Amino acid sequence: MPDEYRPGSREDFDRLYRSAYPRVYRTLSAILSDPEAAEDCAQDAFVQAFQAWKRWRPDAPAEAWVHRIAVNRAISYRRSVKLRSVGELVRRLGRPAPSVDPAEAATRPDLLTALRSLPPKLAAAIVLRHYHGYNNREIAAALGVSERTIGSRLQQAGARLRAALDSPFSLDASSAFPSESREHYAED
Repeated sequence: MPDEYRPGSREDFDRLYRSAYPRVYRTLSAILSDPEAAEDCAQDAFVQAFQAWKRWRPDAPAEAWVHRIAVNRAISYRRSVKLRSVGELVRRLGRPAPSVDPAEAATRPDLLTALRSLPPKLAAAIVLRHYHGYNNREIAAALGVSERTIGSRLQQAGARLRAALDSPFSLDASSAFPSESREHYAED
């Protein structure tokens, strides 16, 4: 039967590649809206599928398996593009001039170790706030999340840093949602 594949068979993988590649490419083109990125992701997905071909189990269709790998690759690609655009935004915003140079405090070995132990999303919020001096709105714009999410991340990171450093790490509670004190909404 032509749709049956044997895990690990190079000939069967070549047949899968020839039959599935056009559909995988079209799927990724629709997801990414960029033919060159779709081509790169499709190639990466087939390389990854080939490397795992011996472990593929025939309980799911091989083409669906390759599509799942390809879609995951496209999601990773979009995430990396988003991160690059966040980096560009941070470069355009520039580093604000802090009144006290936090670089001196940030080079403490125990603080660096504690920061590295945080999940990346929490560490990014703390670094942008306390090292670069951004407010919640600027951090939210840079990371592509809401201000409330930033407030939550700052609180979580502060709690983890206080525990890791075994010392008071201040995140001035009033600054967790700085815009709340300035914004007033009309009553209905």
